[in-house]
Amino acid sequence: MAKASSDRNTIDLFGKAPGRPRTQPLTRKDQLKINKRAQREKEKALGLKRLELVVEQDTIDKLDQLCELNGIKRAEWLTLQINKSLSKAKTIKPKKSG
Repeated sequence: MAKASSDRNTIDLFGKAPGRPRTQPLTRKDQLKINKRAQREKEKALGLKRLELVVEQDTIDKLDQLCELNGIKRAEWLTLQINKSLSKAKTIKPKKSG
């Protein structure tokens, strides 16, 4: 019978290991996996969505400078700019032809 590292019921299946007792029975890899899943579920419950962008390093450097000047995170800065652009677009209504 093999022991899975995520199996909490058979942790002591092969006896005690010498040394300091483990505070977490799972491996670091398994801990990260569980924590990442919990983080995604928390973000989903808050109504957040993940977004991946591929941009040049120069653009990232500029974005980081803007964020540092304003004291906010990248996601917050991008959200502010999107909202600002949308409110501008709503105030400038296209003229009707005809």
